Amino acid sequence: MALSTPFPGPSPEQHPSLTDSYFLRSKAVVEQHGDIDVTYAVFMRRPVLSAPAMAIDWLEAMMAHRQMSVDINLCHPEGSWVGAGQPICYITGALSGLVDLETVFLQRIGAACVAAYNAHAMCSSLPKVSFLAMDARHCAGTDMSELMAYGASVGSKVAQRDDHATGFIGSSTDHTAHFFGATRGRGTMPHALIGYAGSTLDAAKLYRKTFPDQPLTVLIDYFGNEVTDALAVATEFSDMAAAGELSVRLDTHGGRYCEGLDVQASYAVLNRNKPQSIRAYRTDSELKSLIGTGVSAAAAWHLREQLDKHGFDKVKIVCSSGFGPEKCRVFALADAPVDLIGSGSFLPNQWSETYATADIIAYGDVSRVKKGREFLIP
Repeated sequence: MALSTPFPGPSPEQHPSLTDSYFLRSKAVVEQHGDIDVTYAVFMRRPVLSAPAMAIDWLEAMMAHRQMSVDINLCHPEGSWVGAGQPICYITGALSGLVDLETVFLQRIGAACVAAYNAHAMCSSLPKVSFLAMDARHCAGTDMSELMAYGASVGSKVAQRDDHATGFIGSSTDHTAHFFGATRGRGTMPHALIGYAGSTLDAAKLYRKTFPDQPLTVLIDYFGNEVTDALAVATEFSDMAAAGELSVRLDTHGGRYCEGLDVQASYAVLNRNKPQSIRAYRTDSELKSLIGTGVSAAAAWHLREQLDKHGFDKVKIVCSSGFGPEKCRVFALADAPVDLIGSGSFLPNQWSETYATADIIAYGDVSRVKKGREFLIP
């Protein structure tokens, strides 16, 4: 993994203030009364995809800084499936060197593994769709954003390998672009630029004047005229539209329908294009993703119909807003005509599912673990 900073995580100087105090006190006890080699088993309580690199890089760097050796037996290499309760890895080294590293190590492994699992599910559901990691605004700081982008890249690679998926092609920030083989973040305009320009078409013109050599993706939901504004932009930039260099982005919020749709019209557009989808939904949430307000499968089909009707069949459709594993499954059910999805919803929905645990299972040559965790001993 390419490191984004000289030290892959909290520095040795920062670390003592970031770890649980009882680990620091345990370290002091061991240093005063005799060290011992121990083996930790690291596991999670739910199935995940193994995404351990950022945790392991940091642990190895910390132990190297301390001039201490560590042996890491990675039971499930990066990108492999891990069952609930199965050790992801075993870590062996001096207790005085390892005991206070547990807090940060666990922070750096659990969430990344769940993000990898979610990203894989999304990419596998929609193998022909490109994904863009837009998680940065939803993260609690840059460190979390790195973990989430890394996790998404792991899940994407597994889907690319096993399902021939397009997967994630980049991220929205320069800082995490390297996880996806890029040097720069991707993206064109936020809603603020539309508001600044005063119209969707004027914003597109300003962007094009500023970046004349770049492909153009235009948000079309600001004024609630998704179809009208998409057609206006495609007409203005007809050469780009014909060359497949123009995209329009649906980001309609959940408080209203896309222009031209309501419940009945949404049913009708799906019935014209993928009638089986409206007979196969299972939950209210899935039904909303099919024919509800916001960015629905019906909205994507409606926009595609209107673009094609006016001769803009090469204009690409980008969707964003709440695209996690469930919504991607629904869009796959409807075979929604989407070229790219911008998503931060591979982030774990329930943070408690990201909790990783490390238990010592051996002290020197003696196998010993707290009652109920004997299953960790190999």
